[in-house]
Amino acid sequence: MDFEDLVGSCLVFGIPGTRITSDIVRHFQETRAGGLILYRINFESPPQIIQLVRDLEEALQRRLLVTVDHEGGRVVMFREGVTVFPDNLAFGTIDAEEGAREQGAIEARELRRLGMDVNFSPTIDVLTETYSPNIGIRSYGRDPRQVGRLGAARIRAMQAGGLSATAKHFPGLGPASLDPHLKLPVIRTTWEEMDTVHLVPFLAAMEAGVDVIMSSHPLYPLLDSAPGTPATFSRPIIRGCLRDRLGYQGVISSDDLEMGAVGELCPIGEAAVRTAAAGHDLLLSCHDNASQRQVFDTLTRAYRGKSLSLSDLEASVQRIEALKAKRPQRFVPGNPAADPVGTELARSVSQRAAVVLKDKNRLLPLSPARAGRVLTVFPALGSLASRIMIERVLEEEAKFLEGCFSRYGVNPGAVILPIEPSDAEIKTVADQAARFDTTILFCYDAHMVPPHKKLLEGLTKGARKLVVVLMRDPYDIEFIAESTACVTAYGYRVCQLEAAIGKIFS
Repeated sequence: MDFEDLVGSCLVFGIPGTRITSDIVRHFQETRAGGLILYRINFESPPQIIQLVRDLEEALQRRLLVTVDHEGGRVVMFREGVTVFPDNLAFGTIDAEEGAREQGAIEARELRRLGMDVNFSPTIDVLTETYSPNIGIRSYGRDPRQVGRLGAARIRAMQAGGLSATAKHFPGLGPASLDPHLKLPVIRTTWEEMDTVHLVPFLAAMEAGVDVIMSSHPLYPLLDSAPGTPATFSRPIIRGCLRDRLGYQGVISSDDLEMGAVGELCPIGEAAVRTAAAGHDLLLSCHDNASQRQVFDTLTRAYRGKSLSLSDLEASVQRIEALKAKRPQRFVPGNPAADPVGTELARSVSQRAAVVLKDKNRLLPLSPARAGRVLTVFPALGSLASRIMIERVLEEEAKFLEGCFSRYGVNPGAVILPIEPSDAEIKTVADQAARFDTTILFCYDAHMVPPHKKLLEGLTKGARKLVVVLMRDPYDIEFIAESTACVTAYGYRVCQLEAAIGKIFS
Protein backbone atom coordinates (compact mmCIF):
# COMPACT_ATOMS: atom_id res chain seq x y z
CA MET A 1 0.00 0.00 0.00
CA ASP A 2 1.16 3.54 -0.65
CA PHE A 3 0.84 6.25 1.96
CA GLU A 4 -2.60 7.53 0.98
CA ASP A 5 -3.94 3.97 0.76
CA LEU A 6 -2.91 3.45 4.39
CA VAL A 7 -4.85 6.53 5.46
CA GLY A 8 -7.88 5.59 3.37
CA SER A 9 -7.95 2.06 4.78
CA CYS A 10 -8.95 3.51 8.16
CA LEU A 11 -11.91 5.51 6.85
CA VAL A 12 -15.57 4.41 6.79
CA PHE A 13 -17.81 6.68 4.73
CA GLY A 14 -21.52 6.80 4.05
CA ILE A 15 -22.94 7.64 0.62
CA PRO A 16 -26.11 9.28 -0.72
CA GLY A 17 -28.83 7.48 -2.62
CA THR A 18 -29.56 3.94 -3.71
CA ARG A 19 -27.36 3.71 -6.79
CA ILE A 20 -23.62 4.02 -7.35
CA THR A 21 -22.78 7.13 -9.37
CA SER A 22 -19.57 8.31 -10.98
CA ASP A 23 -19.28 10.98 -8.27
CA ILE A 24 -19.39 8.32 -5.53
CA VAL A 25 -16.76 6.23 -7.30
CA ARG A 26 -14.51 9.25 -7.81
CA HIS A 27 -14.88 10.24 -4.15
CA PHE A 28 -13.84 6.77 -2.97
CA GLN A 29 -10.96 6.73 -5.44
CA GLU A 30 -9.66 10.12 -4.34
CA THR A 31 -10.00 9.49 -0.61
CA ARG A 32 -8.99 5.81 -0.88
CA ALA A 33 -11.79 5.11 1.66
CA GLY A 34 -11.66 1.45 2.66
CA GLY A 35 -15.01 1.24 4.44
CA LEU A 36 -18.66 1.79 3.56
CA ILE A 37 -21.53 2.29 6.02
CA LEU A 38 -25.07 1.80 4.74
CA TYR A 39 -28.19 3.54 6.02
CA ARG A 40 -31.92 3.67 5.43
CA ILE A 41 -31.40 6.20 2.61
CA ASN A 42 -29.37 3.61 0.71
CA PHE A 43 -32.02 0.88 0.86
CA GLU A 44 -34.87 0.01 -1.50
CA SER A 45 -34.83 -3.78 -1.47
CA PRO A 46 -32.45 -6.67 -0.75
CA PRO A 47 -31.57 -7.16 -4.46
CA GLN A 48 -30.89 -3.43 -4.79
CA ILE A 49 -28.58 -3.22 -1.74
CA ILE A 50 -26.70 -6.29 -2.98
CA GLN A 51 -26.27 -4.65 -6.38
CA LEU A 52 -25.14 -1.38 -4.78
CA VAL A 53 -22.33 -3.12 -2.87
CA ARG A 54 -21.36 -5.17 -5.91
CA ASP A 55 -21.30 -2.11 -8.20
CA LEU A 56 -19.09 -0.04 -5.91
CA GLU A 57 -16.55 -2.80 -5.38
CA GLU A 58 -16.45 -3.60 -9.10
CA ALA A 59 -15.96 0.05 -9.98
CA LEU A 60 -13.14 0.40 -7.45
CA GLN A 61 -11.63 -3.00 -8.18
CA ARG A 62 -11.00 -3.57 -4.49
CA ARG A 63 -12.63 -5.10 -1.45
CA LEU A 64 -14.34 -2.75 1.00
CA LEU A 65 -15.21 -3.22 4.64
CA VAL A 66 -19.02 -3.04 4.40
CA THR A 67 -20.76 -2.04 7.63
CA VAL A 68 -24.23 -1.32 8.95
CA ASP A 69 -25.70 -0.02 12.20
CA HIS A 70 -28.27 -2.77 12.82
CA GLU A 71 -29.12 -2.97 16.52
CA GLY A 72 -32.74 -4.06 16.33
CA GLY A 73 -35.57 -2.06 17.87
CA ARG A 74 -35.10 1.66 17.35
CA VAL A 75 -31.99 1.26 15.19
CA VAL A 76 -32.76 -0.76 12.06
CA MET A 77 -31.64 0.43 8.62
CA PHE A 78 -33.13 -2.11 6.18
CA ARG A 79 -36.89 -2.51 5.88
CA GLU A 80 -36.75 -5.91 4.15
CA GLY A 81 -34.48 -8.91 4.24
CA VAL A 82 -33.95 -8.73 8.00
CA THR A 83 -35.91 -9.54 11.13
CA VAL A 84 -37.08 -6.46 13.02
CA PHE A 85 -36.32 -7.49 16.58
CA PRO A 86 -37.48 -5.65 19.70
CA ASP A 87 -35.10 -3.36 21.53
CA ASN A 88 -32.42 -4.71 23.85
CA LEU A 89 -34.33 -3.63 26.95
CA ALA A 90 -37.08 -6.12 26.05
CA PHE A 91 -34.49 -8.92 26.08
CA GLY A 92 -33.00 -7.60 29.32
CA THR A 93 -36.37 -7.27 31.06
CA ILE A 94 -36.95 -11.03 30.75
CA ASP A 95 -33.23 -11.94 30.92
CA ALA A 96 -33.49 -13.65 27.54
CA GLU A 97 -29.87 -14.78 27.16
CA GLU A 98 -30.81 -17.64 24.86
CA GLY A 99 -32.98 -15.24 22.88
CA ALA A 100 -30.03 -12.85 22.48
CA ARG A 101 -27.93 -15.77 21.26
CA GLU A 102 -30.58 -16.74 18.70
CA GLN A 103 -30.87 -13.12 17.62
CA GLY A 104 -27.13 -12.93 16.92
CA ALA A 105 -27.22 -16.10 14.82
CA ILE A 106 -30.20 -14.87 12.81
CA GLU A 107 -28.64 -11.43 12.26
CA ALA A 108 -25.48 -13.06 10.95
CA ARG A 109 -27.39 -15.15 8.39
CA GLU A 110 -29.54 -12.26 7.23
CA LEU A 111 -26.86 -9.57 7.04
CA ARG A 112 -24.19 -11.76 5.47
CA ARG A 113 -26.64 -12.60 2.65
CA LEU A 114 -26.81 -8.84 2.03
CA GLY A 115 -23.02 -8.59 1.97
CA MET A 116 -22.40 -6.96 5.36
CA ASP A 117 -19.01 -7.53 7.03
CA VAL A 118 -19.49 -5.64 10.30
CA ASN A 119 -22.54 -4.88 12.39
CA PHE A 120 -22.09 -1.88 14.69
CA SER A 121 -23.98 -3.71 17.42
CA PRO A 122 -24.77 -4.65 20.18
CA THR A 123 -25.15 -1.68 22.49
CA ILE A 124 -23.80 -2.80 25.87
CA ASP A 125 -24.06 0.49 27.74
CA VAL A 126 -25.39 0.12 31.29
CA LEU A 127 -28.35 2.28 32.28
CA THR A 128 -28.35 4.26 35.50
CA GLU A 129 -31.02 6.27 37.30
CA THR A 130 -30.11 9.24 35.07
CA TYR A 131 -32.54 9.91 32.24
CA SER A 132 -30.92 8.54 29.07
CA PRO A 133 -32.46 10.08 25.92
CA ASN A 134 -30.07 8.39 23.50
CA ILE A 135 -29.50 4.91 24.93
CA GLY A 136 -32.62 4.04 26.93
CA ILE A 137 -34.29 0.98 25.41
CA ARG A 138 -31.17 0.30 23.32
CA SER A 139 -29.54 -1.03 26.52
CA TYR A 140 -30.12 -4.43 28.09
CA GLY A 141 -30.65 -2.72 31.45
CA ARG A 142 -29.05 -1.63 34.73
CA ASP A 143 -27.31 -4.83 35.83
CA PRO A 144 -23.78 -4.74 34.34
CA ARG A 145 -23.32 -8.49 34.61
CA GLN A 146 -26.62 -9.21 32.90
CA VAL A 147 -25.78 -6.67 30.18
CA GLY A 148 -22.46 -8.43 29.72
CA ARG A 149 -24.03 -11.91 29.56
CA LEU A 150 -26.66 -11.00 26.99
CA GLY A 151 -24.26 -8.92 24.93
CA ALA A 152 -21.61 -11.65 24.93
CA ALA A 153 -24.16 -14.32 23.94
CA ARG A 154 -25.25 -12.26 20.97
CA ILE A 155 -21.66 -11.41 19.97
CA ARG A 156 -20.53 -15.05 20.03
CA ALA A 157 -23.45 -16.16 17.87
CA MET A 158 -23.12 -13.26 15.44
CA GLN A 159 -19.43 -13.89 14.90
CA ALA A 160 -19.87 -17.66 14.69
CA GLY A 161 -22.11 -16.87 11.72
CA GLY A 162 -19.37 -14.86 10.02
CA LEU A 163 -20.56 -11.34 10.90
CA SER A 164 -18.23 -9.16 12.98
CA ALA A 165 -19.92 -7.65 16.02
CA THR A 166 -19.21 -4.32 17.71
CA ALA A 167 -19.45 -3.62 21.43
CA LYS A 168 -20.42 0.01 22.03
CA HIS A 169 -20.11 2.74 23.32
CA PHE A 170 -16.82 2.55 25.22
CA PRO A 171 -16.29 3.37 28.06
CA GLY A 172 -20.05 3.55 28.68
CA LEU A 173 -22.76 5.92 27.41
CA GLY A 174 -25.57 4.81 29.71
CA PRO A 175 -25.36 7.81 32.11
CA ALA A 176 -25.40 10.44 29.32
CA SER A 177 -28.28 12.87 29.89
CA LEU A 178 -27.77 14.44 26.44
CA ASP A 179 -27.80 12.78 23.03
CA PRO A 180 -24.30 13.09 21.49
CA HIS A 181 -25.87 13.11 18.03
CA LEU A 182 -27.04 16.60 18.98
CA LYS A 183 -25.11 17.90 22.01
CA LEU A 184 -21.95 17.23 24.01
CA PRO A 185 -22.74 15.16 27.15
CA VAL A 186 -20.65 15.27 30.31
CA ILE A 187 -20.44 12.06 32.35
CA ARG A 188 -18.90 12.50 35.81
CA THR A 189 -18.10 8.87 36.45
CA THR A 190 -14.96 7.85 38.36
CA TRP A 191 -12.57 5.09 37.37
CA GLU A 192 -13.83 3.08 40.35
CA GLU A 193 -17.41 3.34 39.07
CA MET A 194 -16.26 2.46 35.58
CA ASP A 195 -14.50 -0.68 36.81
CA THR A 196 -17.45 -1.88 38.88
CA VAL A 197 -20.24 -0.98 36.44
CA HIS A 198 -19.64 0.34 32.94
CA LEU A 199 -16.53 -1.60 31.94
CA VAL A 200 -17.98 -4.94 33.08
CA PRO A 201 -19.92 -5.60 29.84
CA PHE A 202 -16.90 -4.63 27.73
CA LEU A 203 -14.76 -7.17 29.55
CA ALA A 204 -17.44 -9.78 28.83
CA ALA A 205 -17.46 -8.74 25.16
CA MET A 206 -13.68 -9.01 25.00
CA GLU A 207 -13.81 -12.46 26.56
CA ALA A 208 -16.32 -13.38 23.84
CA GLY A 209 -13.76 -12.29 21.24
CA VAL A 210 -15.60 -9.24 19.93
CA ASP A 211 -14.02 -8.04 16.69
CA VAL A 212 -14.70 -4.31 17.11
CA ILE A 213 -15.22 -1.91 20.02
CA MET A 214 -16.70 1.52 19.33
CA SER A 215 -15.97 4.54 21.50
CA SER A 216 -18.28 7.36 22.59
CA HIS A 217 -18.27 11.16 22.32
CA PRO A 218 -19.04 12.44 25.86
CA LEU A 219 -16.60 14.25 28.10
CA TYR A 220 -15.51 12.12 31.07
CA PRO A 221 -13.69 14.77 33.16
CA LEU A 222 -12.91 12.37 36.02
CA LEU A 223 -11.25 9.97 33.58
CA ASP A 224 -9.45 12.56 31.46
CA SER A 225 -9.39 16.12 32.80
CA ALA A 226 -7.88 17.68 29.66
CA PRO A 227 -10.29 20.41 28.46
CA GLY A 228 -12.39 19.60 25.41
CA THR A 229 -11.34 15.95 25.38
CA PRO A 230 -14.21 13.48 24.97
CA ALA A 231 -13.49 9.76 25.00
CA THR A 232 -13.15 9.93 21.22
CA PHE A 233 -10.10 12.21 21.58
CA SER A 234 -8.74 10.74 24.82
CA ARG A 235 -5.52 8.75 24.63
CA PRO A 236 -5.75 7.83 28.36
CA ILE A 237 -9.21 6.31 27.77
CA ILE A 238 -8.66 4.67 24.37
CA ARG A 239 -4.98 3.73 24.29
CA GLY A 240 -4.31 3.83 28.02
CA CYS A 241 -7.38 1.97 29.26
CA LEU A 242 -8.86 -0.04 26.39
CA ARG A 243 -5.70 -1.04 24.55
CA ASP A 244 -3.08 -1.16 27.33
CA ARG A 245 -4.82 -1.78 30.67
CA LEU A 246 -7.66 -3.99 29.41
CA GLY A 247 -5.49 -5.56 26.72
CA TYR A 248 -7.94 -5.31 23.82
CA GLN A 249 -6.28 -6.44 20.58
CA GLY A 250 -9.14 -6.01 18.11
CA VAL A 251 -10.26 -3.07 16.00
CA ILE A 252 -11.21 0.16 17.78
CA SER A 253 -13.73 2.33 15.92
CA SER A 254 -14.91 5.85 16.49
CA ASP A 255 -18.56 6.73 16.36
CA ASP A 256 -19.65 9.11 13.60
CA LEU A 257 -17.37 12.17 13.71
CA GLU A 258 -20.12 14.27 12.12
CA MET A 259 -22.21 14.19 15.32
CA GLY A 260 -23.14 17.40 17.08
CA ALA A 261 -21.09 16.55 20.19
CA VAL A 262 -17.88 16.59 18.13
CA GLY A 263 -18.91 19.67 16.16
CA GLU A 264 -19.15 21.65 19.41
CA LEU A 265 -15.44 21.10 20.01
CA CYS A 266 -13.57 21.53 16.72
CA PRO A 267 -13.73 21.18 12.91
CA ILE A 268 -14.07 17.63 11.68
CA GLY A 269 -10.58 17.49 10.18
CA GLU A 270 -9.02 18.32 13.53
CA ALA A 271 -11.42 15.85 15.17
CA ALA A 272 -10.15 13.09 12.88
CA VAL A 273 -6.53 13.80 13.82
CA ARG A 274 -7.32 13.81 17.53
CA THR A 275 -9.34 10.60 17.14
CA ALA A 276 -6.48 8.82 15.39
CA ALA A 277 -4.00 10.11 17.97
CA ALA A 278 -6.16 8.68 20.76
CA GLY A 279 -5.70 5.18 19.35
CA HIS A 280 -8.60 4.45 17.00
CA ASP A 281 -8.21 2.21 13.96
CA LEU A 282 -11.46 3.00 12.11
CA LEU A 283 -12.74 6.56 11.76
CA LEU A 284 -16.37 7.08 10.72
CA SER A 285 -17.71 10.03 8.73
CA CYS A 286 -21.13 8.87 7.77
CA HIS A 287 -23.06 11.42 5.76
CA ASP A 288 -21.42 14.52 4.32
CA ASN A 289 -19.10 14.38 1.31
CA ALA A 290 -17.24 17.61 2.19
CA SER A 291 -16.67 16.45 5.77
CA GLN A 292 -15.28 13.16 4.51
CA ARG A 293 -12.85 14.99 2.24
CA GLN A 294 -11.69 17.11 5.18
CA VAL A 295 -11.09 13.98 7.23
CA PHE A 296 -8.93 12.43 4.53
CA ASP A 297 -6.99 15.60 3.69
CA THR A 298 -6.27 16.57 7.30
CA LEU A 299 -5.21 13.08 8.29
CA THR A 300 -2.93 12.83 5.26
CA ARG A 301 -1.20 16.11 6.16
CA ALA A 302 -0.85 15.02 9.79
CA TYR A 303 0.81 11.74 8.89
CA ARG A 304 3.04 13.38 6.27
CA GLY A 305 4.07 16.01 8.80
CA LYS A 306 4.71 13.28 11.37
CA SER A 307 2.37 14.79 13.96
CA LEU A 308 0.68 11.35 13.82
CA SER A 309 2.63 8.11 14.13
CA LEU A 310 3.11 6.18 10.88
CA SER A 311 3.85 3.01 12.83
CA ASP A 312 0.49 3.37 14.64
CA LEU A 313 -1.21 3.81 11.25
CA GLU A 314 0.45 0.68 9.88
CA ALA A 315 -0.64 -1.29 12.98
CA SER A 316 -4.22 -0.06 12.52
CA VAL A 317 -4.24 -1.13 8.87
CA GLN A 318 -2.96 -4.57 9.84
CA ARG A 319 -5.85 -4.99 12.29
CA ILE A 320 -8.37 -3.81 9.68
CA GLU A 321 -6.97 -6.12 7.00
CA ALA A 322 -7.20 -9.04 9.45
CA LEU A 323 -10.83 -8.10 10.04
CA LYS A 324 -11.57 -8.12 6.31
CA ALA A 325 -9.77 -11.44 5.84
CA LYS A 326 -12.30 -13.20 8.11
CA ARG A 327 -14.76 -13.19 5.18
CA PRO A 328 -13.41 -14.50 1.87
CA GLN A 329 -16.92 -14.30 0.37
CA ARG A 330 -18.76 -11.03 -0.14
CA PHE A 331 -22.23 -12.60 -0.07
CA VAL A 332 -23.25 -15.76 1.77
CA PRO A 333 -25.59 -17.85 -0.40
CA GLY A 334 -29.25 -17.91 0.52
CA ASN A 335 -32.51 -16.10 -0.01
CA PRO A 336 -32.15 -12.52 1.30
CA ALA A 337 -35.33 -12.50 3.35
CA ALA A 338 -36.35 -12.19 6.98
CA ASP A 339 -36.00 -15.50 8.78
CA PRO A 340 -39.39 -16.89 9.96
CA VAL A 341 -37.64 -18.17 13.08
CA GLY A 342 -36.54 -14.61 13.77
CA THR A 343 -40.06 -13.27 13.35
CA GLU A 344 -41.36 -15.77 15.90
CA LEU A 345 -38.51 -14.97 18.30
CA ALA A 346 -39.22 -11.24 18.01
CA ARG A 347 -42.91 -11.84 18.74
CA SER A 348 -42.19 -14.16 21.67
CA VAL A 349 -39.69 -11.84 23.36
CA SER A 350 -42.00 -8.86 22.93
CA GLN A 351 -44.97 -10.69 24.42
CA ARG A 352 -42.97 -11.90 27.41
CA ALA A 353 -41.46 -8.45 28.00
CA ALA A 354 -44.76 -6.52 27.82
CA VAL A 355 -45.60 -5.25 31.29
CA VAL A 356 -48.17 -3.20 33.16
CA LEU A 357 -46.19 -0.35 34.74
CA LYS A 358 -49.09 1.30 36.55
CA ASP A 359 -52.73 0.38 37.18
CA LYS A 360 -53.81 1.62 40.60
CA ASN A 361 -57.50 1.63 39.67
CA ARG A 362 -57.32 -1.87 38.18
CA LEU A 363 -58.52 -0.88 34.75
CA LEU A 364 -56.67 -3.80 33.14
CA PRO A 365 -57.17 -6.21 31.58
CA LEU A 366 -59.95 -4.76 29.49
CA SER A 367 -62.74 -6.80 27.96
CA PRO A 368 -64.90 -5.42 25.12
CA ALA A 369 -67.79 -4.93 27.53
CA ARG A 370 -65.64 -3.26 30.16
CA ALA A 371 -63.85 -1.07 27.64
CA GLY A 372 -67.08 0.20 26.07
CA ARG A 373 -66.54 2.69 23.29
CA VAL A 374 -62.77 2.96 22.72
CA LEU A 375 -60.82 5.85 21.26
CA THR A 376 -57.22 5.25 20.20
CA VAL A 377 -54.81 8.18 19.80
CA PHE A 378 -51.73 7.25 17.81
CA PRO A 379 -48.77 9.23 16.41
CA ALA A 380 -48.33 9.56 12.65
CA LEU A 381 -45.31 7.26 12.48
CA GLY A 382 -45.51 7.23 8.70
CA SER A 383 -44.39 10.88 8.75
CA LEU A 384 -41.04 9.74 10.17
CA ALA A 385 -40.30 7.35 7.30
CA SER A 386 -38.11 9.91 5.55
CA ARG A 387 -35.79 10.00 8.59
CA ILE A 388 -35.92 6.58 10.24
CA MET A 389 -36.96 3.07 9.23
CA ILE A 390 -40.69 2.65 9.75
CA GLU A 391 -42.22 -0.75 9.00
CA ARG A 392 -44.60 -0.60 6.04
CA VAL A 393 -47.64 -1.67 8.01
CA LEU A 394 -47.15 1.29 10.37
CA GLU A 395 -47.38 3.77 7.50
CA GLU A 396 -51.12 3.04 7.53
CA GLU A 397 -51.62 3.62 11.21
CA ALA A 398 -55.43 3.43 11.39
CA LYS A 399 -55.51 0.17 9.44
CA PHE A 400 -52.83 -1.29 11.69
CA LEU A 401 -54.80 -0.37 14.83
CA GLU A 402 -58.02 -1.77 13.41
CA GLY A 403 -56.32 -5.11 12.75
CA CYS A 404 -54.75 -5.29 16.21
CA PHE A 405 -57.86 -4.38 18.17
CA SER A 406 -60.19 -6.59 16.14
CA ARG A 407 -58.37 -9.62 17.57
CA TYR A 408 -59.89 -8.69 20.94
CA GLY A 409 -63.38 -7.90 19.65
CA VAL A 410 -62.89 -4.13 19.81
CA ASN A 411 -63.60 -1.68 16.98
CA PRO A 412 -62.02 1.59 18.15
CA GLY A 413 -62.25 5.08 16.83
CA ALA A 414 -58.77 6.10 15.69
CA VAL A 415 -57.21 9.55 15.78
CA ILE A 416 -53.82 9.83 14.09
CA LEU A 417 -51.99 12.92 15.29
CA PRO A 418 -48.73 14.53 14.14
CA ILE A 419 -45.66 13.64 16.20
CA GLU A 420 -45.82 17.24 17.47
CA PRO A 421 -49.55 18.00 17.67
CA SER A 422 -50.71 21.59 17.90
CA ASP A 423 -52.56 22.98 20.92
CA ALA A 424 -55.75 23.04 18.84
CA GLU A 425 -55.33 19.39 17.86
CA ILE A 426 -54.71 18.44 21.49
CA LYS A 427 -57.85 20.27 22.65
CA THR A 428 -59.96 18.66 19.92
CA VAL A 429 -58.87 15.11 20.79
CA ALA A 430 -59.24 15.76 24.54
CA ASP A 431 -62.83 16.93 23.95
CA GLN A 432 -63.42 13.86 21.78
CA ALA A 433 -62.04 11.54 24.50
CA ALA A 434 -64.68 12.80 26.91
CA ARG A 435 -67.32 11.17 24.69
CA PHE A 436 -65.69 7.72 24.78
CA ASP A 437 -65.68 5.25 27.65
CA THR A 438 -61.96 4.39 27.30
CA THR A 439 -59.12 6.23 25.61
CA ILE A 440 -55.86 4.51 24.72
CA LEU A 441 -52.96 6.88 24.05
CA PHE A 442 -49.83 5.61 22.32
CA CYS A 443 -47.30 8.00 23.81
CA TYR A 444 -44.31 8.48 21.52
CA ASP A 445 -41.88 10.32 23.84
CA ALA A 446 -43.14 12.88 26.34
CA HIS A 447 -39.61 13.68 27.53
CA MET A 448 -38.21 14.48 24.09
CA VAL A 449 -41.36 15.84 22.40
CA PRO A 450 -42.99 18.56 24.56
CA PRO A 451 -46.25 18.61 22.55
CA HIS A 452 -46.61 14.91 23.29
CA LYS A 453 -46.37 15.71 27.00
CA LYS A 454 -49.12 18.30 26.51
CA LEU A 455 -51.20 15.66 24.73
CA LEU A 456 -50.74 13.29 27.67
CA GLU A 457 -51.77 16.02 30.11
CA GLY A 458 -54.81 16.96 28.01
CA LEU A 459 -56.06 13.39 27.81
CA THR A 460 -55.38 12.79 31.50
CA LYS A 461 -57.84 15.60 32.22
CA GLY A 462 -60.29 14.90 29.42
CA ALA A 463 -60.62 11.12 29.16
CA ARG A 464 -63.06 9.14 31.27
CA LYS A 465 -60.64 6.21 31.54
CA LEU A 466 -57.13 6.49 30.15
CA VAL A 467 -54.66 3.76 29.23
CA VAL A 468 -51.22 4.84 28.03
CA VAL A 469 -48.84 2.73 25.95
CA LEU A 470 -45.26 3.99 26.26
CA MET A 471 -43.82 3.53 22.79
CA ARG A 472 -40.24 4.56 23.45
CA ASP A 473 -38.32 4.84 26.71
CA PRO A 474 -40.16 3.95 29.92
CA TYR A 475 -38.92 7.16 31.57
CA ASP A 476 -42.25 8.76 30.66
CA ILE A 477 -43.79 6.81 33.54
CA GLU A 478 -43.03 9.81 35.75
CA PHE A 479 -45.66 11.80 33.81
CA ILE A 480 -48.40 9.19 34.22
CA ALA A 481 -51.13 10.07 36.74
CA GLU A 482 -52.11 7.59 39.44
CA SER A 483 -55.56 7.21 37.89
CA THR A 484 -54.07 6.18 34.54
CA ALA A 485 -53.15 2.64 33.52
CA CYS A 486 -49.82 2.32 31.73
CA VAL A 487 -48.17 -0.50 29.78
CA THR A 488 -45.08 -0.88 27.65
CA ALA A 489 -43.22 -3.44 25.58
CA TYR A 490 -40.13 -1.20 25.41
CA GLY A 491 -40.37 0.03 21.85
CA TYR A 492 -42.50 0.94 18.85
CA ARG A 493 -41.80 -1.87 16.41
CA VAL A 494 -44.80 -3.91 15.23
CA CYS A 495 -43.93 -6.89 17.42
CA GLN A 496 -43.79 -4.61 20.46
CA LEU A 497 -46.96 -2.65 19.74
CA GLU A 498 -48.89 -5.87 19.22
CA ALA A 499 -47.52 -7.19 22.53
CA ALA A 500 -48.49 -4.01 24.39
CA ILE A 501 -52.03 -4.09 22.99
CA GLY A 502 -52.24 -7.75 23.99
CA LYS A 503 -51.23 -6.77 27.53
CA ILE A 504 -54.11 -4.32 27.70
CA PHE A 505 -56.69 -6.99 26.84
CA SER A 506 -55.27 -10.13 28.44
